[in-house]
Amino acid sequence: MRHLSNADLAQLLDKDIFHKISLAADSLHLECYVVGGYVRDLFLERPSNDIDVVVVGSGIQVADALKKLLGRKAHISVFRSFGTAQVKYKDTEVEFVGARKESYDHDSRKPHVEDGTLEDDQNRRDFTINAMAVCLNADRFGELVDPFDGLYDLEDGIIRTPLDPDITFSDDPLRMLRCVRFAAQLNFFIDDETFEALSRNASRIEIISGERIADELNKIMMTRTPSKGFVDLHRCGLLQLLIPELSALDIVETKNGRAHKNNFYHTLEVLDNVCRSTDNLWLRWAALLHDVGKTRTKRWEPGVGWTFHNHNYVGCKMVPEIFRRLKQPMDGKMKYVQKMVDLHMRPIAIADEEVTDSAVRRLMNDAGDDIGDLMTLCEADITSKNQQRKQRFLDNFRVVREKLKDLEERDYKRLLQPCINGNEIMELFHLKPSREVGELKKCLKEAVLDNRVPNEREPLMQLLMEQARKMGLEPAGR
Repeated sequence: MRHLSNADLAQLLDKDIFHKISLAADSLHLECYVVGGYVRDLFLERPSNDIDVVVVGSGIQVADALKKLLGRKAHISVFRSFGTAQVKYKDTEVEFVGARKESYDHDSRKPHVEDGTLEDDQNRRDFTINAMAVCLNADRFGELVDPFDGLYDLEDGIIRTPLDPDITFSDDPLRMLRCVRFAAQLNFFIDDETFEALSRNASRIEIISGERIADELNKIMMTRTPSKGFVDLHRCGLLQLLIPELSALDIVETKNGRAHKNNFYHTLEVLDNVCRSTDNLWLRWAALLHDVGKTRTKRWEPGVGWTFHNHNYVGCKMVPEIFRRLKQPMDGKMKYVQKMVDLHMRPIAIADEEVTDSAVRRLMNDAGDDIGDLMTLCEADITSKNQQRKQRFLDNFRVVREKLKDLEERDYKRLLQPCINGNEIMELFHLKPSREVGELKKCLKEAVLDNRVPNEREPLMQLLMEQARKMGLEPAGR
């Protein structure tokens, strides 16, 4: 994190767009501040083109004045019922709002809003690191206004609410998920008092729409180490309300001195492993849910120990219910996650035995185009602390991948090379290697590649005879 003085901030804001905002606000004699995430990210050195501006007065008026200064290249959208306006200029979006104070009813996160001061506006912000403001008026350009020491919290890596966290979270329970999400995104810790308030107010999440919850969960999922977010959700009690099937995995039972592993923390390890290899959101969801069926399939078998037979199949059947509840897409993305959960044991079973062509070919057929993603998931699933066993599996997976590549090439040639070859053509027409043989081979190959004729002997022979007649060729013996 960089250390910035007011002069440094003024230099960082020394851009045409900020000077134009300054001119617009000063022309109306209104106080104007850039706030929130843009200010936070200046200190964190994270570039952003989304700018939030608070005006002590009418944000719409300043937005309109800015549009006039920027000319025809700027586009303005006004939302009068919300008292906001957005100006788009080149690759930058500036959101304007008038400073306001808010109050809430207990059964709704929709606030009662009235005009307020900058102090009122900063009081309503979710976290101290998002409550900092930098003045844009010419006489105070670059001056930091930080009443809650958000800058110190940035330096210390702490997520904390500006005011009483119980009020902050009860007023707008979505802030609880945002709290966990910011901690995961920035790799920060949640302040103790703030975290305790998460636990006390977890049940308030019930008034938040599924779509908003899904959006925050997906953002947590797309962080560098999403396990951090899911551990925090679990510890504060939110995960039990949102994905109880996942939190139910946090149990270890022992019988006759034999215990199974903690499948919750194993799942998070697999998730983080997958995240090192891919940004595919839905493969990450598959990693999170790959063992979700283990709670329902766990059995103790004398002489064997703990078993989880068919947990992949049971987990696959649980995916639609979880996705529906979380307002995740019920289309091909959900079916993809289902398939990954259902098939995640197959490569492991193959790798644990002799890797045969037939087993790999069946796996290729069932996984289809997603075979690469499935292998990524299965390799991430090898979390054994026995290094020899882990290396044996990884070595066998390498063999499986090589076998997959070899079979793909061989099957490609088998499927796309016509089943009637040049030698047969020469024998059939009593030809020697020649231009005519090449033309006949090309005709058959193009027909197969274009899918005009199935790669089967009878239809290909019919095409061959038709093309030969056109070339004045007759089969030998006629």
